[in-house]
Amino acid sequence: MADEPSNCFLCNPGRRPIIAQNALAFALNDAHPVTPFHALIIPRRHAPTYFDLHAPERRAIDLLLDEVRRNVLTADTTVEGFNIGMNCGRTAGQSVMHCHVHLIPRRAGDVDQPRGGVRAVIPGRAAY
Repeated sequence: MADEPSNCFLCNPGRRPIIAQNALAFALNDAHPVTPFHALIIPRRHAPTYFDLHAPERRAIDLLLDEVRRNVLTADTTVEGFNIGMNCGRTAGQSVMHCHVHLIPRRAGDVDQPRGGVRAVIPGRAAY
């Protein structure tokens, strides 16, 4: 059950500044960042999840992930790593039903125990 493009804030980002773009995708700073420079990479076409994208859209997103990563590393020398994440479907935590990829810069000490990274989405499963 996808949100309609007419009421999708990712289809209609309004005045939010685009930080990078290409023909098939664009990037915005996250409105509720987990860390400084947290960005969203978004396909221009309204597609509910990553699995609904066409191969050229996936490639366009990959290219923007690289570009935004380079820009973040230039702007903030304290960044030492990144998490890349997607929530695909409501059960997986997706709340905006337009595909978007989170690029979250990470810095030493930003959490007590970073081991497990995205595995921590399920409590108790990060440490193995």
